[in-house]
Amino acid sequence: MSKTPRKPSQSPALQLGRAVDWPQTPDEAKLDRVPNPQADTDYLVRFTAPEFTSLCPVTGQPDFAHLMIDYAPGAWLVESKSLKLYLASFRSHGAFHEDCTVAIGKRIAVEIKPKWLRIGGYWYPRGGIPIDVFWQTGKVPKGLWVPEQGVATYRGRG
Repeated sequence: MSKTPRKPSQSPALQLGRAVDWPQTPDEAKLDRVPNPQADTDYLVRFTAPEFTSLCPVTGQPDFAHLMIDYAPGAWLVESKSLKLYLASFRSHGAFHEDCTVAIGKRIAVEIKPKWLRIGGYWYPRGGIPIDVFWQTGKVPKGLWVPEQGVATYRGRG
């Protein structure tokens, strides 16, 4: 994954409403944004991706995570079809859990410039150790209702 987040898309041609090819890498995936019709109101948007997959950069075996993305929009919203395609582009991408989780949060933040964003990556165990990764931009806007993400830490059989 590149270390420098991409600049926001300015193209008016959204992926929404038309057939598009699945991106093969996160770098080639286009993340669309649309104007926020409620930009004068603080509110929370939550995306849940309970079946996120990427590849271990060492073994090439699949890694699985439950991602929770919460953000308080500013002028822009993330267009959900493009987010789905972006997240799917990680299926053949090798990166550690920490890199995937933080890179996704940073990319969304660069593209839409939210008032606030957080991402929780709840990774399923490999080698007996689950890894949970959390990242956010700044402080929560005053008065914003931010519910708990509600994803239990891994408990195995118990």
